[in-house]
Formats: sequence, C-alpha cells, structure tokens
Amino acid sequence: MRKVLPVILTLCCLAGCAAVTAGGSAPGAPDVDLTVMSATMVYGEVNNMMANPDSYMGKTVKAAGPYYVSYMPETGLYYHLILIEDVTLCCQQWLEFIWDGHSYPDGFPSDGTPIEVTGTFGSYVELGETYYYLDADDVVVA
Repeated sequence: MRKVLPVILTLCCLAGCAAVTAGGSAPGAPDVDLTVMSATMVYGEVNNMMANPDSYMGKTVKAAGPYYVSYMPETGLYYHLILIEDVTLCCQQWLEFIWDGHSYPDGFPSDGTPIEVTGTFGSYVELGETYYYLDADDVVVA
C-alpha cells in the first residue's frame, strides 16, 4: 500500500492539473494567444485559422508582429495588417485587423512598427471573396 499511495497521489495531482489547463484560461485572457507561441507555432496557428476559420469564429485572439497598411484602389479602402512569418523568415502571411472608431492615418503606427492586437476573429465578404480578420478591441505599439 505504501508504494501504491504515492502513485495514486501523483496521478490525482496530474489529473487535476490537466483539468485546470483544459478547462480554459484566466478571466479576460484571449482564447488564442499567439504572443506566447514560438514563431513556428504562430505561423502554423494562423495558417490553421485561415484553413479552418469556423473553429475560430467569435474567439478572442491576441497577435503581435510588424504593422503594415495596404490601400486597395478597387474598394478605396485601407487594410491594416500584421505580418506573420515563420521561424526561417522564408514564408509569411498576413492577419488583417479592423479597428472601429479609428480613421487611418490618425492613431495608426508607421509601417514596420511592432504592435500587439487583441480582437474577435470574424469574416466579411468583399468583391465576391471571403476575408478573415480580427475585430480589434485593442491595438498597442509593442
């Protein structure tokens, strides 16, 4: 019995820790926090967000990276983007964010400025294509 008790206690402790980890995150914490992942994991997670967007709809996402703005003449709109690169810097993708209540260029950083964005993952249709973005609650220069 003396040898079995430590094993049982260890298993109970591990099960309890796993339940806390799987149960969710701290109040106010994002559902998906890309800022705490390695570059490889961030790239893979954003890739998954674009490939399986339904799994992320309505979730809060926090992302970090250099900010860039792009203008599209067909729509007459500016698009605000975070550059997501893999660890080897050979591959990149963009994560768009919309910051309601803010008008470009007022309050937006210059191209290449490191930022953190926290927002809700969503989609919109424009020119017949579906695009995925973060509805930004917070944009902070890192």
